[in-house]
Amino acid sequence: MADLQTPLVRRKRKKVLVDYLVQFRWILVIFVVLPFSALIYLNIYLGDMWSAMKSEKRRQKEHEENVYKVVKRLKQRNPKKDGLVCTSRKPWIAVGMRNVDYKRARHFEVDLSGFRNILEIDTERMVAKVEPLVNMGQITRATCPMNLALAVVAELDDLTVGGLINGYGIEGSSHIYGLFSDTVVAMEVVLADGRVVRATKDNEYSDLFYGLPWSQGTLGFLVSAEIKLIPTKEYMRLTYTPVRGTLKEIAQAYADSFAPRDGGPAKVPDFIEGMIYSPSEGVMMTGVYATKEEAKKKGNKINCVGWWFKPWFYQYAQTALKKGEFVEYIPTREYYHRHTRSLYWEGKLILPFGDQFWFRFLLGWLMPPKVSLLKLTQGEAIRNYYHDSHVIQDMLVPLYKVGDALEFVHQEMEVYPLWLCPHRLYKLPVKTMVYPEPGFELHQRQGDTSYAQMFTDIGVYYAPAAVLRGEEFNGAEAVHRLEQWLIENHCYQPQYAVSELSEKDFWRMFDASHYERCRHKYGAVGTLMSVYYKSKKGKKTEKEVQEAEAAVLEPAYAEEA
Repeated sequence: MADLQTPLVRRKRKKVLVDYLVQFRWILVIFVVLPFSALIYLNIYLGDMWSAMKSEKRRQKEHEENVYKVVKRLKQRNPKKDGLVCTSRKPWIAVGMRNVDYKRARHFEVDLSGFRNILEIDTERMVAKVEPLVNMGQITRATCPMNLALAVVAELDDLTVGGLINGYGIEGSSHIYGLFSDTVVAMEVVLADGRVVRATKDNEYSDLFYGLPWSQGTLGFLVSAEIKLIPTKEYMRLTYTPVRGTLKEIAQAYADSFAPRDGGPAKVPDFIEGMIYSPSEGVMMTGVYATKEEAKKKGNKINCVGWWFKPWFYQYAQTALKKGEFVEYIPTREYYHRHTRSLYWEGKLILPFGDQFWFRFLLGWLMPPKVSLLKLTQGEAIRNYYHDSHVIQDMLVPLYKVGDALEFVHQEMEVYPLWLCPHRLYKLPVKTMVYPEPGFELHQRQGDTSYAQMFTDIGVYYAPAAVLRGEEFNGAEAVHRLEQWLIENHCYQPQYAVSELSEKDFWRMFDASHYERCRHKYGAVGTLMSVYYKSKKGKKTEKEVQEAEAAVLEPAYAEEA
């Protein structure tokens, strides 16, 4: 591997109109996006409060009425002319950066907008029953006062239960509990033919239970989910540990921070994340739940990171590189949503001065801008610019390959900061779309157990250094090379991101066998879009729609090496 401290030299790129549109986009963000975002957040909050005031019986009745509407709508579809079925949610509303191009072609819409209630919090079973549009901010607002939480709480407030199950969800507790979908106990699903079923891991619909995660809603419509709850405490005792060295040395320090080599369970923290700020510096953060009494003991520091004027969390964590290791206590709910206000570090690109004290104090309460409004107001030219000159990707990599992955990302993209978050990938009774390396349990590598292989999400979110230096950078080619590296190393790319995968390569990365069996068994083929059809970049032609309806593209490349 070449010297990582020496930047790759690329040709200078001439500025064009879109560069200036991006450079001064902050004007539109401040005067249009932020005010409207605040109104939308207020409306959502009031809606959540209204929902919480309803009786459990009334919420359940509304749920049953909405399920009936979905069933009725599906039965109205004329297969000969109406197109493939998808939700009626506008393309720009999705939090992910992937273009929802399939909605720009002929399709049949089903409205799921009413499914946004917390139906029940069962403290005896330790399960929360929620509808798919319930978001993380809404559910932590309900559970944290009870000293309860979902086992995996994704960081951004706007992320919904449906998206985290049908797609992908992770948090700093995933090294214990796995991905968000691994914490689901049961799912209520409306199938393509209008049947309503409840799928669990051990009932007659267990194949559907294992098939739904990562399927992007292409096996049926998720209308409620029962999700595991865990007991928590009022505060998170967070230790910030600076790390210096090569990328591989940083990767090893990261692994040691949550997966002790002696295997001692007492040394495993409740939460872990890492942030790498350069090829030679990073900070690891380990968290343990703590009581209010412990946090308020004399000499302990409490940091309420949720206040609007506080430094952005990733920048605050970076101070450990100067101060050295330190410990503080953060209110648990504020810790869960620590990256919301700055959208990790994307906020720095959206508002270059957004991290300055004067802005945080005067306008920080308006943050973050609604991702959906950012997408709605960007236009085609800016959207294409971000695809070519910006990276938002997650790489799910076996823990022992994290050092290699970090070096690859540096050479190809040179994006910093990088986010590190571990998660278990379980060995399940069936081979799902994502699965551990065959025979992983024989190697007894760090972090692995007999039933799960330890992976890591490497979050790559920012403009590459070449773009910041004004040099040429081809985002599509870089993402294509990244995807090929992932395929060759038994790694995965969450489908919310922009993808350059061909259909053949898509099914080289993911396993299609169980997914395809579910597609055929539950009548999704020719009715619901396939997962590759939804993920594929670019507007679908009428010919592609017709082929998908006729299942011409089935079966997928299930047997490719």
